[in-house]
Amino acid sequence: MEKEPIWKDRKRYLGLPLSFTKFYIENGRLYIERGLFNTEIDEIILYRILDIKTTRSFGQKMSGVGTITLYSADSANKTIELKNIKNPKDVHRLISDIVEEQRKEKNIIGREIYGSAESNIDCDCDHNS
Repeated sequence: MEKEPIWKDRKRYLGLPLSFTKFYIENGRLYIERGLFNTEIDEIILYRILDIKTTRSFGQKMSGVGTITLYSADSANKTIELKNIKNPKDVHRLISDIVEEQRKEKNIIGREIYGSAESNIDCDCDHNS
């Protein structure tokens, strides 16, 4: 028996789900599925998310949608955008809560994740000063 996702939505145009891009959360992972004939699925483990940002343009506000940007410690998917999703504030809170829950469940401390993210950052700093 397949488990129902915690959250799911589609990318929307003018507030209507007329896209072949699907977003869903299940088993502590966020999946982004794109395409109709050729399908591509991206996956990110939620406890690796470092920061979440929600933006809404005037047009998105009029359509009841917004964009959530996730910044992660995953080297393949450092920045992920969930564009034009319904109820972005609620989804932002949901993702944030799940991230914290996953970290507690796996006994992961924030600095462990930040350390892995820092190793991927290019810096033109002079460390000899």
